[in-house]
Amino acid sequence: MHRVRLVLLSGFLSVTSLSLCHAQTVMLDLPRPSQHAVVTQRIGITDITVNYHRPLANGRQIWGKLVPYGEVWRAGANENTTLTFTDPVSIEGQPLDKGTYGLHMIPGENQWTVIFSKMANAWGSFTYKQDEDALRVTVKPQPAEFHNALTYDFDDVTPDSTVLTLRWEKVAVPFKVSAKVNDIVEASIHRQIRGLNQYYWEGWDDAANYFLTNKTNLDEALKDEDQSIQVEERFDNLMNKSLILAAIGRKDDASSFRNKAIEKASPQQLYFYGRQLQGEKKQEEAFALYRTNAKKFPTEWTSHVGMARVYSGQGDFDNAVKEMQTALTAAPDSNKSNLQGYVKRLQSKDDINR
Repeated sequence: MHRVRLVLLSGFLSVTSLSLCHAQTVMLDLPRPSQHAVVTQRIGITDITVNYHRPLANGRQIWGKLVPYGEVWRAGANENTTLTFTDPVSIEGQPLDKGTYGLHMIPGENQWTVIFSKMANAWGSFTYKQDEDALRVTVKPQPAEFHNALTYDFDDVTPDSTVLTLRWEKVAVPFKVSAKVNDIVEASIHRQIRGLNQYYWEGWDDAANYFLTNKTNLDEALKDEDQSIQVEERFDNLMNKSLILAAIGRKDDASSFRNKAIEKASPQQLYFYGRQLQGEKKQEEAFALYRTNAKKFPTEWTSHVGMARVYSGQGDFDNAVKEMQTALTAAPDSNKSNLQGYVKRLQSKDDINR
């Protein structure tokens, strides 16, 4: 009497005797015909991970034959294909809690059912039970370029969503995954700031900057920035408080904190703030800042770069070249190549501010 082994043929399970030439035990770690793959996409701070095995078409007719229509299918090979979400998401607009789910599908010629099962540790779909479903959605299959190996791709990535697509043979099955990014990030910030982050100015400043950048919860942004300043007053948090105050319409207060930030700034911070102003098309404000930098820090190389920009903007290329060459002698080696390029441009009477 022969011992019975599990035979893995292109991701489908059958039982046969030991005498079958391609029999493979599941007890040992050996190569499988359907190889293992993991793919992850982050949306905001939410990680979406597909853990699956990749059967090969190998010239076989897949849909409606190897994978029958109208029957629950494991959406891969071997053990459950699983989907893990580190935060709550929506699938095709329907809510799904965070966690790991067994992924199953019911293929059809014109419509597929995508199933998220609370049972994620089964072998394929052989013991699938509908009462363990967490969610079902229906989607439309699409024609696709040929894929010999079953593949999961993350398509159409946006700041708060992606389309997860199964592709095999000449069929693609997409479904949209989205997350409430701002709500998730805000809750995460509240958790993180209760740890060691609360004792450092950077944590509060990062939190405030997130709210400011995303134009959400500016009242909390202001409170967080005040807390950052209370821990340690820096150019960064003073400037960010200025920007928050401007965003909520307190222009005079914003100007006051901007001036405090400039007084606190290092020569490098002043220079790069000037470059930020230039990027915002505030050329004259930037030039005024470069002059301030040159008066406060006359020997710093960034001050000379700033003055080169001022002279270049005025069309005074001779003085611009002199300033840039002075900067070149004092700049770190890692910056010299860029400065040499600026010298050549100025010698050719090319305005480096453009």
